[in-house]
Amino acid sequence: MPLSISFELSDQDLEHFVAAQRSATAAAESKSADEIIAASTQMLEGALKAKVPDFVQQRLAMLDNLIAMLRDEGWSLPDADRQRVLAALVYFVDPADVIPDSVPVLGYLDDAIMIELCVRDLKHEIDAYDDFCDFRESEAGRLGQSPSEVGRCDWLDARREELQNRMHLRRERDFGVGYGNSSGYASGKTYLSRSWRPSIFTMR
Repeated sequence: MPLSISFELSDQDLEHFVAAQRSATAAAESKSADEIIAASTQMLEGALKAKVPDFVQQRLAMLDNLIAMLRDEGWSLPDADRQRVLAALVYFVDPADVIPDSVPVLGYLDDAIMIELCVRDLKHEIDAYDDFCDFRESEAGRLGQSPSEVGRCDWLDARREELQNRMHLRRERDFGVGYGNSSGYASGKTYLSRSWRPSIFTMR
């Protein structure tokens, strides 16, 4: 019989994760962008091979989304925005995380919580990227093309620029305010069924 459990993390509780993020950032100072992406990908692949609870798997799908944003040739994030996403991923470079991943069932709980915090910080980046992927898949279908083979097509330029400008404006508007609900979960949107992107997840 399924069991539903919810819990709330206080500011004091969250400080453990903030401290862990600082430690991971310091440990990753010498790492290149490619090394950060590779380490995050390795952690995700390991989690996908393990038997993890559904709520953890949902957060892992969001980590997959962040990695895809960096790998996606069509999305082509400007350097400053790319650094924001990379900064969110450094926690997954440090193998000495809060709960060792080898612990059965709970091993990826801290990763799921950290992903949730990253999602809150990158809400507008994620929303813009989701809209971009939806547009690319729709237009590619209309043109008889595969979205996986589109790359940096000219017809994507205007939409990409529009969405990235929207992302910047919304982030500036909300600076210092906080985002409330994280992207996707509160709206009921699922990231296990979504438009094409260079993902590790294959559940579509």
